[in-house]
Amino acid sequence: QDCTFFTRKEILRLFYRYRDLAPQLVPLSYIDKPDVKLPYELIGSMPELKDNPFRQRIAEVFSEDGDGNMTLDDFLDMFSVLSEMAPRDLKAYYAFKIYDFNNDDYICKSDLEKTVNKLTRNELTPEEVCLVCDKVIDEADQDNDGKLSVEDFQHMIIRAPDFLSTFHIRI
Repeated sequence: QDCTFFTRKEILRLFYRYRDLAPQLVPLSYIDKPDVKLPYELIGSMPELKDNPFRQRIAEVFSEDGDGNMTLDDFLDMFSVLSEMAPRDLKAYYAFKIYDFNNDDYICKSDLEKTVNKLTRNELTPEEVCLVCDKVIDEADQDNDGKLSVEDFQHMIIRAPDFLSTFHIRI
């Protein structure tokens, strides 16, 4: 409970959500700290994620193995960060990680292209995608290195009033 933004009751509710995904794999008792990981296919099919174009990336970022397979702790961490109670800087940090597809600690043009294509469901032409990416880098890249650092990203997010209301999942 100390490591999340949830009450004991909410943690129990999330435990049962996790267990309901695979009752045959998840024991009712965690006293012996079982080594249980639910596969990405189950996590990604949850109603809260199934329609999100970033569901795979979200699961990868929050999973300890980086492949989207989640332990109960991973699951609780994901819901905690995506809860309405999580602070803006924590949400911005994880949003950055989700958009950093190549995991190089920067959001480069190829990361932005993947992000734009996912957001628009591949409905823009390559030229339009390039234009959007160039504009984002032009506006957000404070040190003019052609890519966005965590600091660049957080500075940009501060100016996005709807970020907190869109970067969350209700439990």
